[in-house]
Amino acid sequence: MTQLDQTFAALGDGTRRAILARLTRGEAALSEIAEPFEMSQTAVSKHVRVLSEAGLVRVSKRGRTRYCRLEAAPMKQAAEWLETYQTFWEGRFVALARYLEENP
Repeated sequence: MTQLDQTFAALGDGTRRAILARLTRGEAALSEIAEPFEMSQTAVSKHVRVLSEAGLVRVSKRGRTRYCRLEAAPMKQAAEWLETYQTFWEGRFVALARYLEENP
């Protein structure tokens, strides 16, 4: 699986997107990340592992606590890939606006 495939696969789950959103505020202990979710810490750990394997999260261990930190570089690659379609959609919207103006 390519890096881009891994990124989109990891971002395809709402829980993982919520974890990433939390990490935009800074590094957090795994237990802190798990708090808002109605699932076990083990289940949250599995989501973090998917994010880590996709390169979106870096996990470090200090003592008995695992800390997670956002690694946004893979998301930049995904955003650049999506950006190629922005021009296409903008062109379609311009064409639609033109059509609607000509056909009231």
